[in-house]
This record gives sequence, C-alpha cells and structure tokens, in this order.
Amino acid sequence: MTWQQLLRARRVQRHRATKSELDSLRAVVERDFADASLTGLSEDRRFATAYNGVLQLAAMAIACAGYRVTARQGHHETAFAALELALGPPAARFAKYFNTCRRKRNLVDYNFANVVTETELIELLKEAAEFRTAVEEWVTRNHPHLV
Repeated sequence: MTWQQLLRARRVQRHRATKSELDSLRAVVERDFADASLTGLSEDRRFATAYNGVLQLAAMAIACAGYRVTARQGHHETAFAALELALGPPAARFAKYFNTCRRKRNLVDYNFANVVTETELIELLKEAAEFRTAVEEWVTRNHPHLV
C-alpha cells in the first residue's frame, strides 16, 4: 500500500501537523498509558485503553508524515497500514503487532468480556512503551519543530 493508494481510496487525506496538535495527542497518550497501568481495572479495559494510546501515537506519526486517517469504517486498520509508510520499514513489526491488538480490542469493546489475559496485557504495555519511544525519537529526528 502507498500514500497515493490510500489517498485515492479516501482512507487518508493530506494534513499539516502542528506542535499544538501533537502536544494534545501526547496528553491523550500520557493519560491512556497511566490509566492502563491502574491495577483496579479489568485486563480488558486496561488493554483497550493502552491500545487507544498506541492509536494516538500512530496518529502522531501519520500527521508528521503529512496525512490524517479519515474517520470511516476501518480507520484503525488504516492507521496501522499507514504507520509503516510514515515511519518506514522498521515500523512493520509494530504495525503487525498492533493490528493484531486491534482485532482483540474489537472483541473487548463490542462483543465479549474477560477476553484479555494478564500476559497479553503485559505484552501490550511493553510494546506500547517501546513504540512511544520509537515515535518520539522519529519525530525528534525528522520533525524537531514539532517536539
């Protein structure tokens, strides 16, 4: 998939990121990661909350690359497809893993309870922290005016 294909399919639109926008997304990420660490919540809710933080990090990278995912069915899947385009091949691992988490999160939010195991939650929290570092380092290297 390329940016041009995503544009033609109207899955993304051109966008110019601002520091204010990224700072707002960072605040959501901070909140979601903090909430996902609350042990009083279910593994399902913590997983879904951490996943949302990851989705916001993907939105940051995509915005820095000059695009925004359109709000339509499949926009989470589009975000992870666009993530590799934004960050390059090293992001493929994250995109694949978080797309798997997307499917699990859909079950949690729409269909079932008690789906996420503690092991899955711990793995997502670890991957999310690594992803956050990777995105922020990429923004700092490639878009320092947005830091």
